[in-house]
Amino acid sequence: MAERRVGRRFLRTLSGRFLMLTIVFVLLADVLIFVPSLARYRADFLLERLRQAQIAALTQLASDSGVTPELEAELLANAGVYNVVLRRDDIRQLVLSSPVPEPVHADYDLRLAGPWQLIRDALSALFDSHDRVVRVIGNPVQEGGQLIEITMPQEPLRKAMLLYAWRLLMFSALISAVMAVLLFLAAQRLIVQPIRRVVLHMKAYADAPEDARTVIEPSARVEELREAEEMLATMQRQLTGALKQRERLAQLGGAVAKISHDLRNILTTAQLFADRIEGSADPVVARSAPKLVGSISRAVSLCEATLAFGKAEEAPPMLTRFPLAQLVSEVLEGEGLEGETPAQAPDGGAPGEGAVPGLVTSLTDIAANLVLRADREQLYRVISNLVRNARQAIEATGQPGTIEISAGESDSEWWLRVGDTGPGLPPRAREHLFAAFQGGVRKGGTGLGLAISAELVRGHGGKLELLHSDSEGTEFMIHLPKLAVNTELQQFD
Repeated sequence: MAERRVGRRFLRTLSGRFLMLTIVFVLLADVLIFVPSLARYRADFLLERLRQAQIAALTQLASDSGVTPELEAELLANAGVYNVVLRRDDIRQLVLSSPVPEPVHADYDLRLAGPWQLIRDALSALFDSHDRVVRVIGNPVQEGGQLIEITMPQEPLRKAMLLYAWRLLMFSALISAVMAVLLFLAAQRLIVQPIRRVVLHMKAYADAPEDARTVIEPSARVEELREAEEMLATMQRQLTGALKQRERLAQLGGAVAKISHDLRNILTTAQLFADRIEGSADPVVARSAPKLVGSISRAVSLCEATLAFGKAEEAPPMLTRFPLAQLVSEVLEGEGLEGETPAQAPDGGAPGEGAVPGLVTSLTDIAANLVLRADREQLYRVISNLVRNARQAIEATGQPGTIEISAGESDSEWWLRVGDTGPGLPPRAREHLFAAFQGGVRKGGTGLGLAISAELVRGHGGKLELLHSDSEGTEFMIHLPKLAVNTELQQFD
């Protein structure tokens, strides 16, 4: 049982299957060689019988008085035939003859036989176990006549063919075994060993992915295997870098979580005082208090979200319906870009522009009646990040600039476009735009803003994309689907 299991296991390996396929293909090649060889051997055997019969017949013809019956029988026995017929000068002559034990079973004319007929006749003779009498017709050698015809027993031919087939099969089996072993060793050296080496490297890397010494060094001589090793080495290096970055992010996340925890407590206390001044009799204070309470509440929510993010558990969006224009107005107000309320056309779609002291002005084109379904606080964070980045990019140039915000909807989605007239993003920032700690634009920036924004948009089933960024400015587009995933799946049920 144990040996059988080992054998089955070996046949399931690449080496075992390659060995079996090698043996099968070599044997198939031997069969393709064996059958024509056997047919050729039969033809040569019959031609030799014809040649010997012609010599015996010429002996008879060379004697003026003919040969004795005893010599005639000896000549026929040496030739291995019963009768010999020669056709010379259009005359058919029975030169040598002896009693034929049974009627002629088949005629074989070697002058007209093609390759396929020779193969068919050879196989028929090989598997016919009866002692038949056959007639063979051929051309005499040395122009000794027009044709020669012999009658002979088939059994000697069959025995000779069986002996030849046995020797040929034994020789083919030996060649097959040698070729199989050589191909097996070559496959082991060129294919199996490099694959086993890759597997061992993968196991070693899985045990210690942070150890750079476990990264495979490509060394295969086969082009395909070497390409696979190079791709594996690239993947391992990228994964090692990602693991190191993730470890640093985890450490940073722990520190940020602790800071956010303490900051949340401080903001909670500030929120209590803000609630008290909300009832102040001073009209200026009364107008400012709601904004202060909203800002503090938003800061508390941000701290709580940061705590969740530090645990790699970004809260799922709480979807509600709200007017987008009001949210964008709050974002601009929070970023110090609030201006005059845009005058709306009767259909609610005319743009308005707010002039702001300083370098940056804002331009919005959002219908007052545009209502979308999303998480209001998360979308506030996304738009705030985009607007803040645009404002900082314009301010860094020292030249006046404009931030443009527009929105609309189609049958399948809501879209929001945020653009600016700043200097555009550098190439390095565009390559890693939504990667944490890699897509930073400003000196000292971390690149977390866009990374978090993209993650929040993906949480809604949407997409945050960069439309363009060049010397004329930068433009981002937010896509939010109208249908939930479950609703879309139900359409196929």
